[in-house]
Amino acid sequence: MPDTNIQAARHNMVVSQLRTGEVLDDHILELVERAPRHEFVPAAYRAVAFSDMAIPLGHGEVMMAPLLEARLLQALDLRPGDKVLEIGTGSGYMTWLLAQLVKTVHSVEIIPEFANSAASKLAAQGVKNASVETGDGARGWDRHAPYDAILVTGSLPLMPDAFPQSLAVGGRLVAIVGASPAMKARRIVRLTDAGFENTILFETDFPPLQNALAPGRFVF
Repeated sequence: MPDTNIQAARHNMVVSQLRTGEVLDDHILELVERAPRHEFVPAAYRAVAFSDMAIPLGHGEVMMAPLLEARLLQALDLRPGDKVLEIGTGSGYMTWLLAQLVKTVHSVEIIPEFANSAASKLAAQGVKNASVETGDGARGWDRHAPYDAILVTGSLPLMPDAFPQSLAVGGRLVAIVGASPAMKARRIVRLTDAGFENTILFETDFPPLQNALAPGRFVF
């Protein structure tokens, strides 16, 4: 796709999908309009990189549609000095977005192929403040805790306690929680050591994170 076509497609995505879909943060809109999303999608889907669709990544995983990505990113209310945990690196595109807005990003990916590909693409884009680790973060990842923000990029049937407990006071956690087709995007803010605010943002539906905690499953 020629550069001029990429610029036009990216602009149309912002105007027709994001601005009409309750993404109102100008900083987020400006970031997405210059983001190299086409460099992170699989080659077979490069021509539809800016379309209103979830893009297959392989291994049964998908890349979020642009509007869902932007709404979750907006809900995190990120600050330049933040340390962020991302559960589910996937293509690495959301990692790129996060890295433009904060000081440090720790991203965790269970599929080694995805982790290696994302790390290579991020390095090619000159990203130096994001690390990609291979591992299972579905029940939490406290290796670098406490975090100022946590984003879970696959849905969670149940919210593990480990995620909100890994937040610093004032930290924000954004995740899609529930069972298909009636899932809800939620934001949890840690107000004090023991106090949390839980807000429902919007309804959606998205595939679950691999090995996510589910009703009826007990962890010992």
